[in-house]
Amino acid sequence: MSETILEMRGITKTFPGVKALSNVNFSVERGEIHAICGENGAGKSTLMKVLSGVYPHGSYDGEIRYADEVVEFKNLRDSEARGIVIIHQELALSPYLSIAENIFLNNERKGAGGLIDWNKTNYEAAALLKRVGLKENPTTSVNQIGVGKQQLVEIAKALSKEVKLLILDEPTAALNDEDSDHLLDLILSLREQGITSIIISHKLNEIKKVADTVTVIRDGKTIETIAKADVTEDRIIKDMVGRDLEHRYPDHEPQIGEELLRVEDWTAHHPQDPSRVVVDNVSINVRAGEIVGIAGLMGAGRTEFAMSLFGHSYGTRISGKVFLRGREIKTRTVAEAIENGIAYATEDRKTYGLNLIEDIKRNISMASLKKLERGGLVDDNEEYKVANGYRRSMNIKAPNVLVPTGKLSGGNQQKVVLSKWIYSDPEVLILDEPTRGIDVGAKYEIYTIINKLAAEGKGVIVISSELPELLGISDRVYALSEGRITGELPIGDATPENVLKLMTMEKPR
Repeated sequence: MSETILEMRGITKTFPGVKALSNVNFSVERGEIHAICGENGAGKSTLMKVLSGVYPHGSYDGEIRYADEVVEFKNLRDSEARGIVIIHQELALSPYLSIAENIFLNNERKGAGGLIDWNKTNYEAAALLKRVGLKENPTTSVNQIGVGKQQLVEIAKALSKEVKLLILDEPTAALNDEDSDHLLDLILSLREQGITSIIISHKLNEIKKVADTVTVIRDGKTIETIAKADVTEDRIIKDMVGRDLEHRYPDHEPQIGEELLRVEDWTAHHPQDPSRVVVDNVSINVRAGEIVGIAGLMGAGRTEFAMSLFGHSYGTRISGKVFLRGREIKTRTVAEAIENGIAYATEDRKTYGLNLIEDIKRNISMASLKKLERGGLVDDNEEYKVANGYRRSMNIKAPNVLVPTGKLSGGNQQKVVLSKWIYSDPEVLILDEPTRGIDVGAKYEIYTIINKLAAEGKGVIVISSELPELLGISDRVYALSEGRITGELPIGDATPENVLKLMTMEKPR
């Protein structure tokens, strides 16, 4: 017979102007993997922060029962002392400390005289790394390993605290497919070791792979809990967005005009290794009203092409020509690219796309402050008016435009990024992984915005690692492999098999 390890009853959490959770009821059985699904902003992370003490007892209404007793956590240390460990989407590792130092931070292995016993620290860290399948020296600095390995360090850190209930918030959001599969396999193996897990995710294929039970949250309320045998993508999507998504992609009837952008013989070298070519003699074109997809595997050079075209050269050797409406233009700097009608929404919105401590208003206006200049100063009233217009038209879920952008969900942050570049009034908009880290409902809204831009006569280039997405929204697709274009297909010929064949084509040696 199953045993309940966690029960949350009537949880309500309110922030100024927003009820994030409303009478949420949630329970987890011992030894299971329980997934929580919902759109960005539905309240998933808030619920787990209530559980773990990030939002302390007294700041919410309701009751938490853990291991058959009522608990009132005041902070993370309280919950961790009971074996509840949360790993946030934004990893909490110190980049300049070693792996071992990070694993035992605030949980140091001490020897005689209260000093840290480094032999014991590194020995125990090595054992934990072996347990999570990470073959790294414990003395390696964290900034020397990739995000996928850093995620494993976080789990090793949780294991060092004798975790009984592990909470993972969007654990694969920043990982490639290989690292994601390894992490999911690890979560399954932890279940065999008796560790209960709660995984917050919007990736439905991953949920179907690992979850024993799925709870869906919408608008701060629990909708239903589904057993694994009854889980289907359509059912989860309907619960998440409150409606059927018969079509994952909105209808798009292209009105394609004359050539808008042409790039010829574009070559870029790696900024740290000038002998290495990362973009190899690429030539593409985009017509007015056209959505052009760029497909490629990780490391194919898609982002390097986009960033170098947008003036993010960082000292990189670049050659080639760019033409807009038949006239050659220069894009040697970001300012020059913007001035010449090109915009680029980066794949890394938190680092390059947004200032997270600034409000929505300033983020929307920051690329176009000249348009708001009055006598050498920014017209605050006009800036507010413009931003508020985009908040409404783009359906950015925030009470006003003075909310810090870092407080928004991933999907709403992406809408702020798009608003910023749409306000700059570009001729060509390059979107690099425009729906990464956002849920199916928000994705649909982003696709609708992309279609609207094309309908206005803009040229749109979409880079995406999700091949179904690329084929679902594009009018034409280029494939990139090892820095060079390996083929171009009209959407009618762009089957997954045809595109994947081009994506994996090797460069002649």
